[in-house]
Amino acid sequence: MMGRKFFVGGNWKCNGTTEEVNKIVSTLNAGEVPSPDVVEVVVSPPFLFLPLVKTSLRPEFQVAAQNCWVKKGGAFTGEVSAEMLVNLSIPWVIIGHSERRLILKESNEFVADKVAYALSQGLKVIACIGETLEQREAGSTVAVVAEQTKAIAAKISDWTNVVLAYEPVWAIGTGKVATPAQAQEVHFELRKWLQANVSPEVAESTRIIYGGSVTAANCKELAAQPDVDGFLVGGASLKPEFIDIIKSAEVKKNA
Repeated sequence: MMGRKFFVGGNWKCNGTTEEVNKIVSTLNAGEVPSPDVVEVVVSPPFLFLPLVKTSLRPEFQVAAQNCWVKKGGAFTGEVSAEMLVNLSIPWVIIGHSERRLILKESNEFVADKVAYALSQGLKVIACIGETLEQREAGSTVAVVAEQTKAIAAKISDWTNVVLAYEPVWAIGTGKVATPAQAQEVHFELRKWLQANVSPEVAESTRIIYGGSVTAANCKELAAQPDVDGFLVGGASLKPEFIDIIKSAEVKKNA
């Protein structure tokens, strides 16, 4: 069985001007990183900058949209459909990020419907799950992420184009990072859940990546964990240190 290829995603969130985006892209284009057979790199600019980034970014780096609509386009003002992303040859989409779950009140079921629809249109999906600080302190982390994963599993049968991103909400943008042991524990439990509820093959092949204040300083230690298959990086993906985070794929290669 082929090992899981390390995956590094950069979520730019709602940031950037044309000038700033061009600067980030030129930094990425100049960066020395492991080859595409060692690491898969996907960056996710705001919708408006997708075409610009897609045409100017080095070809081995891919782009992702940060969201898409739950079904076929039509009378849904302000939304972007999966079909439009496919039409623009955008290969990836991030779905269910905690900011959308918490601020925009997207439910587990709504997120699962989005994942299923995006996959049905041929997109690859970075599906986000994670618990809040209250949920962690109540000891319900594993139950919460299992519920979120279960909703997705109920709607899809093929996991080939899904990357699962575990993002503890209390660690996003707060500077608090799950310790490598905490991240590993949740990733391990998620893989165990997939094994029991989907299949051993899906559990073995699905990449589970970590998100939550990943930086150049902590990425190597996190990457060394057996069930951490990469990262979804927020703030640091806008900075030159994103290159160092991509390089942490070497930790896995040499493991």
